Amino acid sequence: MQADDLGRRAVLVGMAASAAAVAGRVSAATGAPRRYVQVGVGSRARMYQDAIWGPHKAHAELVGICDTNAGRLALAGRRAAQAGARPPKAYAAADFRRMIDELKPDGLIVTTPDVTHVDYIVRGLDAGLDVITEKPMTTDAAKTQAIIDACKRNNRHVRVNFNYRYAPYRSQVKRLLMSGAIGDVLSVDFHWLLNTVHGADYFRRWHSQKPISGGLMVHKATHHFDLVNWWLSDMPVSVDATGKRDFYTPEMARRMGLSGPHDRCLTCTEKTKCSFYLDLAADPGLKALFLDNEALDGYHRDRCVWRPDISIEDTMNVIVGYAGGTTLSYSLNAFNAWEGYHVAFNGTKGRLEHSVVESGGTAGAAERASRDVVTTRIIPMRGTPQIITPDEGAGGHGGGDAVMLADIFDPGHAPDPLLRMADERAGAASCLVGIAANRCFQTKKQVQIVDLVTGLGRPDQPRMPPHSGPVPMPIKRA
Repeated sequence: MQADDLGRRAVLVGMAASAAAVAGRVSAATGAPRRYVQVGVGSRARMYQDAIWGPHKAHAELVGICDTNAGRLALAGRRAAQAGARPPKAYAAADFRRMIDELKPDGLIVTTPDVTHVDYIVRGLDAGLDVITEKPMTTDAAKTQAIIDACKRNNRHVRVNFNYRYAPYRSQVKRLLMSGAIGDVLSVDFHWLLNTVHGADYFRRWHSQKPISGGLMVHKATHHFDLVNWWLSDMPVSVDATGKRDFYTPEMARRMGLSGPHDRCLTCTEKTKCSFYLDLAADPGLKALFLDNEALDGYHRDRCVWRPDISIEDTMNVIVGYAGGTTLSYSLNAFNAWEGYHVAFNGTKGRLEHSVVESGGTAGAAERASRDVVTTRIIPMRGTPQIITPDEGAGGHGGGDAVMLADIFDPGHAPDPLLRMADERAGAASCLVGIAANRCFQTKKQVQIVDLVTGLGRPDQPRMPPHSGPVPMPIKRA
């Protein structure tokens, strides 16, 4: 079977499977743009702002913003004016409720630090708003339960944005699996590597404190667990995991010839000796967002990666059991020489291998400016391996950002047979794997997802091919 045949067959399967989900989409409408407010105007907020002030300005308007830092609020206002948009009204974080009451928006976009997501999500739902949140949805089981309960109490769903689903080459993997090209998936091997530019950055920022971010198992790996959940159209049920911090430590600083950890890069006396030095002033985006505004809240974006108060792991291994019987073997390592991943699906009819070397860059605005290097191939149980030409897209996160933003803001966006739009059920299914892994790190015992929350429903997922039973032996080798 040729690659084009696989793709056509998969699309037909997906179209048939998605009819129910299409009925739940917002219909195309004319009239005034939907009015949004946004809480949190740090670096992640810009993607949504640029979409509203740019390609989706006919359908969306950002009428209010809320943050703890007045300098970043002012910067967002200036960026709006530069884009030719009306600057949104700015509110301090303590005035979140007043913003809702005064502006009466249609929707809320949550782009705050992870631990605070739950408060704004629940308050937004209880105020009758459509809520959009960045991943991870939240950071622990109790907060996940609070969101599940708020959704049921208000008869609403939360939109959790997983832009990795939307990258054309990852969507292509989903279509190939849906086509039955490798039969029933029995196991998945998934290894994600963060390099010492992007990976190290988590150890400089607020992400380095597990009470705020949930650690890399929640903040970062929620993307990866969601991909597997969605690729398989399945739900995780059990987690075994081990994690440690071996690289970003004071001891490693001394092994690299430094006297030890310092507080931050800006005031470091050994910056010329440290290859992990970050110059905030050299990156216009980081300077404008953080360095120029740090006096207002004391947040330093360039903390030393070797300091002893870091509470997240840099080396993690996880085994996940799925309701359908598939097993995932996953690893995440944050100090590699290159960035990307390798995933392999082992099926009853063969194996699908998919690898991405992600384009690297600086820790700031220029990151991922070049194209990712993608390889995908199908290896039949008996036969010749087939190289699949990867689907491509332009823009951030492998071309996924633009597609996802259209899915969010454009009411006329075409129905999606791959059901890439995720709600709180998918958001919980992904972050709970990381939450369970964190518990495994502490207890050294397996964790059952059902023991973490109650009332978690299965998200809408595309239909996979039916179980095919035993694989017949071929008459002759291909």
